[in-house]
Amino acid sequence: MIAGGGQGQQELNGIAGWAADVIDALGAVGVGLLIALENIFPPLPSEVVLPLAGFTASEGKVNVVAVIVGATAGSLLGALVLYGLGAWLGHERACRLADLLPFVDTAELDRATAWFADHGGKTVLFGRVVPVVRSLVSVPAGIERMPLTRFCLYTAIGSGVWNTLFVLLGYVLGERWTQAEKFANWATYAVLALAVLWTVKFVVGRMRARARSSA
Repeated sequence: MIAGGGQGQQELNGIAGWAADVIDALGAVGVGLLIALENIFPPLPSEVVLPLAGFTASEGKVNVVAVIVGATAGSLLGALVLYGLGAWLGHERACRLADLLPFVDTAELDRATAWFADHGGKTVLFGRVVPVVRSLVSVPAGIERMPLTRFCLYTAIGSGVWNTLFVLLGYVLGERWTQAEKFANWATYAVLALAVLWTVKFVVGRMRARARSSA
């Protein structure tokens, strides 16, 4: 697969080259399979696959609507695999795992469970447009046995928005499709920064609580 770049024609390699080969061979179905795999294995970035698929569509090699539908179907398939993993794990196994982790206890897990019961729908819906979170959010949904119909609906809507955005970016940018990854990078940095701040706050709070309990 040859894609354009700022310096002219350029051979794709690595993940992008492999994804290009899959899309060339299988079209929209290949896009769906790649996105399903990305949901299960986040290091395979949809921020590369989707704009590349959009660029391929802009060259007339595949239909752009079929690409979006295929990507969203793949998102749902991958999410259901992780949902099933969470359902198999269940609340009791999750509690046993929590006992093995520092600074985590089952009471906190119970509070998180109650929070997810109240806000799980919004978490699944909006989590689909947040890098990293969009894959992991399926696991707690499975653990708490969110109704499957709701889970599929929220996943399809949220994933459809994300997929449409990046496919169309690749379609519009054409040979400059790699620039679409910059948008995802900004979102990833913001999420990571918030996650670090939350983790620090959580750990400090637990340490202070234990110190007060010991005193």
